[in-house]
Amino acid sequence: MSWDAPHSLLYYLLLLTLGGGVLLSFCIGGLFFLKRTGVKRANMFYGLLLICIGATLLHNIIYVVGFYDDYPRWKFFPIYFTLLVPTLLFYHVKLSLYPKYRLRLSDAKHFLLPLSQWLFFWSIFLRPLADKLDAGRQFYNPFYGGLEQAIYLVSFFAYIYFSYRYVYHRRSGKRLTIAEGRKVWYLSKLLKGLFLLFGIHTAFVLTDFFVYQFFYINLRSVRVYAGLGALSFAALVYFLSIYGFQVLFWGRRLFGNQRKW
Repeated sequence: MSWDAPHSLLYYLLLLTLGGGVLLSFCIGGLFFLKRTGVKRANMFYGLLLICIGATLLHNIIYVVGFYDDYPRWKFFPIYFTLLVPTLLFYHVKLSLYPKYRLRLSDAKHFLLPLSQWLFFWSIFLRPLADKLDAGRQFYNPFYGGLEQAIYLVSFFAYIYFSYRYVYHRRSGKRLTIAEGRKVWYLSKLLKGLFLLFGIHTAFVLTDFFVYQFFYINLRSVRVYAGLGALSFAALVYFLSIYGFQVLFWGRRLFGNQRKW
């Protein structure tokens, strides 16, 4: 489908909604690198989280409009970060709750798959055009295919669970200040909201996979289903961006009181 082909009004509203998510996540994510309050490293992880998930949404938009059909030399441009986003979320939560924690060599294992995915995209992107056109999603590819989607879904839920364990441990530990209590409460709401929205997104991904495998029906060719699936991922981007907006502009007032909780 060519990106300049005529489409319905709903199609352009969909693109406007998806594009708005990209713009919002990039803007809020960039501001987190300039944020002076809070835990600096946690801010940087959250800023990078927003930029990476926004870039992945941009990748989805590019496929929706068929941009690569008209400009195949840009195929596999490395803006797809499904395996990095859960890790960034985990370290944002961990460093927010335990700012004195220092990253160790053992932490490198969390970034091996995300880094490999990024290098995989670069390796395909830099190939000659003839070789690049033959490349695509492969079922057993852990970086871009069916196996990658399975790793992405499982790791996202796993990192939400591990993050919530840190929140629970911090909440049930020593007596908290009002600021610390609010931070724990906000992080808890962040993780619960993500769990709900990612559960909806997972339902779309799994339904598409099983219907194709067992009934040979490609739901991505059904416009309504494809649009709702894209919106399920965009909802994650908007949720993370709005949460980041709250922390940026009201964080000092919410987390500034150091009295006991």
